Amino acid sequence: MAPSMESQQQDQQIPLEGTINGNASVNNIIPVALSDDEVPQKSRVTVVGSGNWGSVAAKLIASNTLNFNSFHDEVRMWVFEETLPSGEKLSEVINRTNENVKYLPGIKLGKNVVADPDLEHAVRDANMLVFVTPHQFMEGICKRLVGKIRKDAQAISLIKGMEVKREGPCMISTLISEILGINCCVLCGANIANEIAVEKFSEATVGYRENKEIAEKWVRLFNTPYFMVSSVQDVEGVELCGTLKNVVALAAGFVDGLDMGNNTKAAIMRIGLREMKAFSKLLFPSVKDNTFFESCGVADLITTCLGGRNRKCADAFARNGGKRSFDELEAEMLQGQKLQGVSTAKEVYEVLSHRGLLQLFPLFSTVHEICSGRLAPSAIVEYTEHSARLPLLEGSAHLN
Repeated sequence: MAPSMESQQQDQQIPLEGTINGNASVNNIIPVALSDDEVPQKSRVTVVGSGNWGSVAAKLIASNTLNFNSFHDEVRMWVFEETLPSGEKLSEVINRTNENVKYLPGIKLGKNVVADPDLEHAVRDANMLVFVTPHQFMEGICKRLVGKIRKDAQAISLIKGMEVKREGPCMISTLISEILGINCCVLCGANIANEIAVEKFSEATVGYRENKEIAEKWVRLFNTPYFMVSSVQDVEGVELCGTLKNVVALAAGFVDGLDMGNNTKAAIMRIGLREMKAFSKLLFPSVKDNTFFESCGVADLITTCLGGRNRKCADAFARNGGKRSFDELEAEMLQGQKLQGVSTAKEVYEVLSHRGLLQLFPLFSTVHEICSGRLAPSAIVEYTEHSARLPLLEGSAHLN
């Protein structure tokens, strides 16, 4: 691992008077230490989360912190500590092998990645915080970090999901900003983690609010020759695309599990995208149409419906006639990873039910009712007779 940048003295050399031919001799050069105000400040990065996607994010970031002088080399990664079957602690194995043997086996993370099981210690001194944990844990994590992070910290969320409270839905980026009092961008895209881990080409989108300079700093931190990142000024649009596509992926999985074929799956994806757009604009009229054509939109929807974990588990759920719960399938098939689609479908259902709009979103509504056991998986195709109602949502932001 490269030595800590704190241990490296940054000096300037200036020639004394009496140089020969305008050149200073070696003996006439003295080091002059820069003041704290003059030394360029390097950003320190911490990844909060170490699952499959969190580990891949750490790998991407670690390669760039070594390549850019604006970042400290070391990347800390908070690990929710687990004891492996061998009896060893997961964080200790990661630091010894440079590999997350449970969630990303066979992939080297980078020698400058340091696993840290102490959340508060992991974020200490970091001014760039990358959040990538299951969304249902984020409120608790943020509350633990109140008063423990730098005041100048910036955050980015790679998390798919939202919190639904009595007062209404709350996006994870908003939750982070409100609890911690810091700006939070988002990153979503057509990103199946295991494919990025082996450096297959992929894309992603950073959503930001106002400060494009901060967005470009996040782009620089993540962008690699095989992981192309762009930015758009639409936090809610990017985040909702990453959140809602998991609900549509469940529907696609039901279709696969029932062997309904590619035509049906394509129809599910098309109307799923339409409901994604309508729901997003219902909650946030500022969401931009073009966002749905970025990597975070249609591309992420396609890849998740073809190969994501939500599609995979929904396929198995349908093949078992809905008789095995998603909790059981998750535990058996995902080796500790968490599904996001089932909880997101429930949250979306609650929002629509509260507003009396369930009939305007038949696909979203049906997915939740299948997941909760109220309908059989085959009910997923029955929504088509209601699809004509969707245009009623055009320009209906006043319903918000």
